[in-house]
Amino acid sequence: MRSATITRKTAETDITVTIDLDGTGRYDNQTGVGFFDHMLDQLARHALIDMTVRADGDLHIDDHHTVEDTGIAIGQALTRALGDKRGIRRYGECSLPMDDAQVRCALDLSGRPFLVWNIALPTQKIGTFDTELVREFFQALSTHGGITLHLDQVHGINSHHIAEAAFKATARALRIACEIDPRKADAVPSTKGTL
Repeated sequence: MRSATITRKTAETDITVTIDLDGTGRYDNQTGVGFFDHMLDQLARHALIDMTVRADGDLHIDDHHTVEDTGIAIGQALTRALGDKRGIRRYGECSLPMDDAQVRCALDLSGRPFLVWNIALPTQKIGTFDTELVREFFQALSTHGGITLHLDQVHGINSHHIAEAAFKATARALRIACEIDPRKADAVPSTKGTL
């Protein structure tokens, strides 16, 4: 079973994340932040990871803690569900177009977190959502998921399209990286023997 549940409770947020890496992309995400829920739905659907998120955060202040802490919890859930990473493909990439936007994602489930962020969102808001929080989510996901994550914007003039392309490209790359490689299903994909 490559699944995990993480509960993270702080003075700012109370979050529970459940994921199944071998799912069909079913999702039920409720954070209280509409645009963010939409992005999490895309992440689950296109990664084929079943995901349920329940977040109760200090939204009366702003969305920052809820978005960042959800990224932390999803990253921790991924780490737990992957276990020793035996049999996974490890690497994934996707160049994803969405109308005017195109975003490339390349990632490595290396255990060595690093975020390269070459994304320029032209507006400060998408609806009521602060666009700077898109990077905050991916930074938290990378750090707590032990993911080397590169996101590069090729084109884009619409903030919604750029952000959504980033989530979908990451999802598609994650799907590839988490898949079991039938040629090496019994081995950790590293010459070190561990990740």
